[in-house]
Amino acid sequence: MLKRKVLEQEPSSGNVFADLGVADADEHLIKAGLVVKIDRIIRQRELTQAAAAQLIGIDQPKVSAMLAGQFRGYSVERLMRFLVALGYDVEIVVKPGKRGSAELRVA
Repeated sequence: MLKRKVLEQEPSSGNVFADLGVADADEHLIKAGLVVKIDRIIRQRELTQAAAAQLIGIDQPKVSAMLAGQFRGYSVERLMRFLVALGYDVEIVVKPGKRGSAELRVA
């Protein structure tokens, strides 16, 4: 009989970028959340990447790269502007954290 190897498990912090040791992990998590929203809107509206690129003001290869996870070169503000260009309102809400632990998140 073959013995199965037991994999070690480590609980997640809730931020995969922090778990991987990426610098500026909180910012990367916010950017990833915004890019997910952009991707969902493009799919929901059945836009081609070329059409989406025209709406948000970048070229199609950059849209493709962004949706493939290469969004390091975009600021959080620019990603929010892309959402506005796609016809969505973006709100920034500031409120007390739950039980003393504050967080950044995309809802």
